[in-house]
Amino acid sequence: MPFSISKDEILETVSMLQTENLDIRTITMGISIQDCRMSDGETTGTKIYDKICRYACKLVAVGEEITREYGIPIINKRLSVTPVAIVANGLNRDEMVMVGKYMDKAADEVGVNFIGGFSALVHKGFSSGDLALVEAIPETLGTTERVCSSINVGTTRAGINMDAVLAMGEIVKKTAARSADRDGLGCAKLVVFCNAVEDNPFMAGAFHGVGEPECTLNIGVSGPGVVLHAVKKHPDLELGELANVIKKTAFKVTRTGELVGRVASRKLGVPFGIVDLSLAPTPAIGDSVADILEAMGLENVGAHGTTACLAMLNDAVKKGGAMASSYVGGLSGAFIPVSEDQGFINAAACGAISLDKLEAMTCVCSVGLDMIAIPGDTSAAIIAAIIADEAAIGMINRKTTAVRIIPVPGKKEGDWVEFGGLLGRAPIIKVNQNSPARFVNRKGRIPAPIHSLNN
Repeated sequence: MPFSISKDEILETVSMLQTENLDIRTITMGISIQDCRMSDGETTGTKIYDKICRYACKLVAVGEEITREYGIPIINKRLSVTPVAIVANGLNRDEMVMVGKYMDKAADEVGVNFIGGFSALVHKGFSSGDLALVEAIPETLGTTERVCSSINVGTTRAGINMDAVLAMGEIVKKTAARSADRDGLGCAKLVVFCNAVEDNPFMAGAFHGVGEPECTLNIGVSGPGVVLHAVKKHPDLELGELANVIKKTAFKVTRTGELVGRVASRKLGVPFGIVDLSLAPTPAIGDSVADILEAMGLENVGAHGTTACLAMLNDAVKKGGAMASSYVGGLSGAFIPVSEDQGFINAAACGAISLDKLEAMTCVCSVGLDMIAIPGDTSAAIIAAIIADEAAIGMINRKTTAVRIIPVPGKKEGDWVEFGGLLGRAPIIKVNQNSPARFVNRKGRIPAPIHSLNN
């Protein structure tokens, strides 16, 4: 059946665009670079650069054309590639850095703002390529503008690779130090996953999985402002009926994403992949997931009841969005990036929300601990333990979880950091200083839970 959209839906969408901050957060082209492995970093990087430029040369222009034709803002145009540790396995650390620089050069050439895929999947152990890539992360993220990196340290089926968790605690610290002149901004381009997915269009975690086609287009919708507007219209509705309101709203938002994806796919001659129907906030007023939770009845996000509100919101968004698209994928839920959401910024500033409460909320949200600024002197062992806790939530609950945390050099609890743009600003929040060093230094692998044996 051909995709169609009614006049009433168009009129509703116009209202969402004009008054409720509806946008397409990202259109992300995934490109397989599995055929780009050459004998050294220079020739591998050159081949990756050439392939990216060939496939993505029209991506930005098509996105701008769709915005003009349909009046739908497409905020970001991005790229993802096959995890570099797989493609460049056998190259050394310096050659991995060189590949990263060619990726950055290609992203600049085609005009996208980020490129994901400087990634490794190490949930059961390291290959030589994985080790080289992990060691290359601080320099790569510190010397490039657009390259994003992700490391998967655990899955429900495999358990958690604690050697990798411990290593990533050190890498986060080194990455922050490498970009200390920019308040550790390199860490905003680094995410550590459990149960990473292959078709995520959102940064910094996007990579083009090995099960994906040669090239595909994935769409990331947004719409916290639209959901907030709908919730505010019903201040006294009982929760079951409010969930239906959110579902209907998510349906409309996702239909817009489906439309953009189909049109872009046709114009670029690239297969349409998925719509990720996540609620992705920005620092703009009225574009906040935290504000939705407060509109549901909380005095401040972080109050008791926050996790229940978020669980209901996340579930309703998934149910409504799943009916609106042929292919829903990616992460699909509600993001809670502290520095990128004005409501969470306010809650963190007044002490209404803590790192512990944010961790509890990740049990029911889309991803995990995201864009959280912590004191620069936080030890690598504590950061590793934060990663381990979040990975455990993902492993046990069969969901994707992640950590994108920024130990800001020279900053202490109560200070502020300004990242700018969509990355926003945030207060430095308190971290429990009781040491987990003996635990994380045991290394090894936390075994998979018994419910992983479900064949």
